Amino acid sequence: MQFIQKYCFVISVLLFSGVTMLQAQDATDIVQKADKKMRGESSRAKITMKIVRPSWQREVTMKAWSLGTDYSLILVTAPARDEGTAYLKRENEIWNWLPNINRTIKMPPSMMSQSWMGSDFSNNDLVEESSIVTDYNHTMAGDSTISDYKCYKIEMTPKPQAPVVWGKLISFISKQEYLQLRTEFYNEDGKLIKVMEGSRIKNMNGRTIPTKMEMIPMNKKDQKTVLLYEDIAFNTDIDERFFSIQNMKRVD
Repeated sequence: MQFIQKYCFVISVLLFSGVTMLQAQDATDIVQKADKKMRGESSRAKITMKIVRPSWQREVTMKAWSLGTDYSLILVTAPARDEGTAYLKRENEIWNWLPNINRTIKMPPSMMSQSWMGSDFSNNDLVEESSIVTDYNHTMAGDSTISDYKCYKIEMTPKPQAPVVWGKLISFISKQEYLQLRTEFYNEDGKLIKVMEGSRIKNMNGRTIPTKMEMIPMNKKDQKTVLLYEDIAFNTDIDERFFSIQNMKRVD
């Protein structure tokens, strides 16, 4: 009898462990699919950023290129005073080109959490130094519905020594198209700091994606930043040589 009880206990532990591992793997797989859906192997995009404040608004237009998770380049095309400003990511290095003063700056890690061009996006958000796929552990946290889309609710906690500033993220990803429709950003104390919402679902060059992303801080009334994807193409013909400091200064 004692042997049977021990045997049943072992089987129960193994089954529970197997279910837990399967859930973690499923959550990670969902996050990978959603990330790849929005990123592709490579991409080229035209984006408008609208910074909304209680008493004023500002608009910035830009072009963006990416290759995998290690390479990205953002070029500001308007307004005139910021035209030509560029941001380059090469693996773990982040560079900023300021044509008005003819200067290239290598960004230290301390600058990555700072506001990007006065918006509610950080430098890290724009160049994606950290990765939701590789820098976080993923756990299924239930189901939800966002804008009539049935979604997976996935909690992400940072891995040890990961270069992230958040205590956790909670992401809502649609079950049908793996659309990232909402991400909640919490600090280390578990306080909700800001929310990113995806909407204006469209098919762009054969891929259905949210083409409007709103970053909304929780403690600042009537304030947000909106990214509008005017055009985006995936799996474009681009290689690592494009993402150089020299090209950052002359790309158009």
